[in-house]
Amino acid sequence: MMTCRPAGTPLEKGKKVEENGDDAPMEKERYQRLVEKLIYLSLTRPDIAYLITVTSQHMHSPTQRHMRNVHHVLRYLKETPGKGLMFKKTEKKGN
Repeated sequence: MMTCRPAGTPLEKGKKVEENGDDAPMEKERYQRLVEKLIYLSLTRPDIAYLITVTSQHMHSPTQRHMRNVHHVLRYLKETPGKGLMFKKTEKKGN
């Protein structure tokens, strides 16, 4: 995915995330590993949280269409590396 074309939006224009994939089944383990990493990343990237929630609903029977949605999210992340929440450690002031 390092050489892929970046995407400007987290979801392809005119596509529905909830569409059930009616095409070829996907390798479940690979799909699950990618989605698990995206779930962790969505804690600091609220812009992808909804997509990852919907994507994770297909963990037990993913299809090629579901994997294309995951790849689109990865392309979006490549386009927007500086977005997200940054948490800074603060010193607790004593009384």
